[in-house]
Amino acid sequence: MTNPYLTLPIVRLGIIGGGQLGRMMAKAAKRLGCTCVVLDPTPGSPAGQVAGHQIVGHYHDPARLRELVESCDVTTFDIEDIDTETLLQLEREGHPIHPSPQVLALIQDKLTQKQTLANAGIPTAPFVAMPEPSVEAFADFGYPLVQKARRGGYDGRGVAILHCAEAYSQHLPVPSLVERFVPAEKELAVLVARGRDGDSRSYPVVEMCFRSGENVLDMLLAPAQIPADVAVAAQQLAVRTLDVLGGVGIFGVEMFLLADGSLLVNEVAPRTHNSGHHTIEANVTDQFEQHLRAVVGLPLGSTAQLSPAAMINLLGAPGHRGRPVIKGMAEALAISGVCLHLYGKAATAPFRKMGHVTVLDSDLSTARRKAEQVRDLIEISGEDHP
Repeated sequence: MTNPYLTLPIVRLGIIGGGQLGRMMAKAAKRLGCTCVVLDPTPGSPAGQVAGHQIVGHYHDPARLRELVESCDVTTFDIEDIDTETLLQLEREGHPIHPSPQVLALIQDKLTQKQTLANAGIPTAPFVAMPEPSVEAFADFGYPLVQKARRGGYDGRGVAILHCAEAYSQHLPVPSLVERFVPAEKELAVLVARGRDGDSRSYPVVEMCFRSGENVLDMLLAPAQIPADVAVAAQQLAVRTLDVLGGVGIFGVEMFLLADGSLLVNEVAPRTHNSGHHTIEANVTDQFEQHLRAVVGLPLGSTAQLSPAAMINLLGAPGHRGRPVIKGMAEALAISGVCLHLYGKAATAPFRKMGHVTVLDSDLSTARRKAEQVRDLIEISGEDHP
């Protein structure tokens, strides 16, 4: 974007995926003077509500993907389970798609992702391919282990943590990989953005705390409470990881911090990430605007953090489905520093992400305490619960 005179809309942005990430991206796009078209199979999707224009279709429908991409100036995505063959063909035809479909194809297969990182010298947990899981193969690798489906896993799905041979019955009967279970001191994440001009910016390191059993992010603390040298090393490792993978846009790099202070890369997401929701209120440039700046060709913004923050996911209550019913919202909003985001999903389900809350406070421990208070106050059940 070298022309100093830009006409509105700046670009017509295509977003593959209509979930909460696409919703928050569409809000950022409107701030930057862009219009959006969303592709999602659910009519009135969370992102479609904000964008105002949605193509109803599946992410693996070549005709609908082509309809979206050909109608937009730039296309991006908020999910990974997409037909990359169609995107590759559209890119060859000259349609800008960021991050590149080649990068998406590499990352959406967790085995090729791990192999690429390991071959480039990026530290990661020891792993082997597991095309056909078996009792013998798992025993040969050794317990405890983590099994990951090669494709389709997200938010705890497609992952099985098996601590002993007796747990084999809980394995995933799909092509996968198994990796050594890592007794991490902390789980960290670093967001890294890269622009079309090659400029790269990383965000401060955050700490992720997961729900036991569901493997879904429960609370995020920003910045992570780690030594300064470890924070610098984590940011440098995240940038190195993106150098290996390539691509334009924002990437979420998840890591394990071990007891000896060393770091291992766990997984990479080629999109906006749950570990960056707090940036909407807590940072100069939030992750959604940063991603848009990158893919559209605008200069990247400052990643400086303005305030300590704690973020919690609001999940659907166990045993409840149907039209969402929210309890405790008014009481939670009465707490100083609370910023509530509801995703506009028409139906709740057990442990489904329905929203998030970011709490800002000059003291991180106070922000965490308030976030825990909010978590106890808000419950999202459903009208059609049993």
